[in-house]
Amino acid sequence: MTIPAPVTLEELFTLYESRGYRKYGEGVNALEHALQCAALAFKDGATQELIAAALFHDVGWFLTIGGDSDDVVPVSGDHAALGARILSPLFGPEVAQPVALHVLAKRWRCTIDPDYFDELSEASQITFVAQGGTLNTDERSRFEVHPGFNAAMALRSWDDRAKTPGLDVPPLEEYRSLALHVATSWTMSRRFAAG
Repeated sequence: MTIPAPVTLEELFTLYESRGYRKYGEGVNALEHALQCAALAFKDGATQELIAAALFHDVGWFLTIGGDSDDVVPVSGDHAALGARILSPLFGPEVAQPVALHVLAKRWRCTIDPDYFDELSEASQITFVAQGGTLNTDERSRFEVHPGFNAAMALRSWDDRAKTPGLDVPPLEEYRSLALHVATSWTMSRRFAAG
C-alpha cells in the first residue's frame, strides 16, 4: 500500500496524525518515536532545522509500510532518501540532508564500533542488514568528510534513544509553529536568492 506523499505542511501533519499509531518493530509507535526524537533534539539545543529533521526523519516509513498491520518491521525501500525528497521542498537542505544521511550514520557507527550493533533494537538490527550493512573503506571515508556528517550523527543518536514506551513528551501540535517557521525561512531564502 502506497500513501501519497505530502506536499504541504498541513498534509505532512495530517499524515503523522493519521498514520502515527502504526508500529514498526519498536516498543513505541511511529508518532511516539518521532516526538521523542524531536524532544531529544530540543533538549540538546539543536537548531530548529535539526529539530524538524528529528521530528520528520522517518516520514518515508509512513508512506511505505503496507497494509494496516499494527507491528511490522519494514525492510524494503530507502525511507531515508524518500523522506529527504519529501522534506527538501518544504524545509530545504538543512532538514532534508540529515534525514537523507541518518541510515548511513547507523551503518558508519556499526562499521567503526561493532559493539554499537549489539546496542541497536532488534528491529534496527534487521533493517541494518537490509540497508546495506557495514560500509566499505571508500564509503566510510566519503561519509566522514561529508559536510552533513555531524548533523547526521546527532540525528542518529536521537533516533537510537527515542524508543521509550510511555515517555511524556510534547505533542505533535507543539511543533507546528516551529515547522512553519523553518518552512517560511526556507521559502524566503529561496526568493531572496532568486532576486
